[in-house]
Amino acid sequence: MFFDHLFALASPAGSKARLSILMFHRVLAARDPLFPDEPDIARFDEIMGWIKAWFRVLPLDEAIARLKTGALPARSAAITFDDGYADNFENAVPILRKHGLTATFFVAAGFLDGGRMWNDTVIEAIRACRKEALDLQSLGIGAFRLDSIGGKRRAIETILPKIKYLPVGERVDRAGRIAGLAGVELPSGLMMTSAQVRRMRRSGMQIGAHTMRHPILARLGIAEAYSEIAESKRFLETLLGTRVGLFAYPNGKPETDFLAEHAGLVKELGFDAAFSTAPGCATGGRDLFRLPRFTPWDRTRHRFALRLLRNMRG
Repeated sequence: MFFDHLFALASPAGSKARLSILMFHRVLAARDPLFPDEPDIARFDEIMGWIKAWFRVLPLDEAIARLKTGALPARSAAITFDDGYADNFENAVPILRKHGLTATFFVAAGFLDGGRMWNDTVIEAIRACRKEALDLQSLGIGAFRLDSIGGKRRAIETILPKIKYLPVGERVDRAGRIAGLAGVELPSGLMMTSAQVRRMRRSGMQIGAHTMRHPILARLGIAEAYSEIAESKRFLETLLGTRVGLFAYPNGKPETDFLAEHAGLVKELGFDAAFSTAPGCATGGRDLFRLPRFTPWDRTRHRFALRLLRNMRG
């Protein structure tokens, strides 16, 4: 009850409410030593238990509608996922349903049905590489020791930022060349299938758009950015047979990954709201096309709650 009281003080009902929008990407079947902070099934189950106890979790579209009219309940929250990983359907949805919770899944539609994001090409290439060292100097990236989990983790942490802001085609090509030099066979089932997205929607979850190919919008021409956003909306609406009204910016840092003109495109295309990865809470009067999202990474209940409180007051 202690944290319930603090969260209610930080986010009262009505016009002064602060909507906490939590953001996840994956829920793994088991803990991954390369990414120890990524939640597995047990960890996500624990977090959802905390969230259910502390907050009134709303479907995201309902939360945004209530935010606009000043009708949010105290301790309001919503849960979101980005990208469209298969483990969202396989692992996250059963836990959400167990706790009686709903979430919105922002799907990068171009990777459904066997696609793979460029960053996962790099990650899985490094993970599966059996060489003690990998020389990527021919790609201008460097050379790496891969004879330990720590070495592989450091390689991934160095390589991804060097590729992330390249043009989309060049980014994919560079990741593919890394996989070739690593000499590995890459997985093809990391992302959801179209059928899984449909089943997820029928189970009561919401689906939002996240572009087709997950580009950094700020690095595209305006016509290409428009196409990425518009195509993803059309694709998902056709797939689901229903309107898609919510959008999340890829990578999501304001003024770095998307700009004011991209928020304008999202609004022009008829979305109701759009979401960044900036920390903070959504409040009345805030721009609905630049709403913040945040998730604590702390492992204990006490620290997780305190970081959420700091985010609510920030």
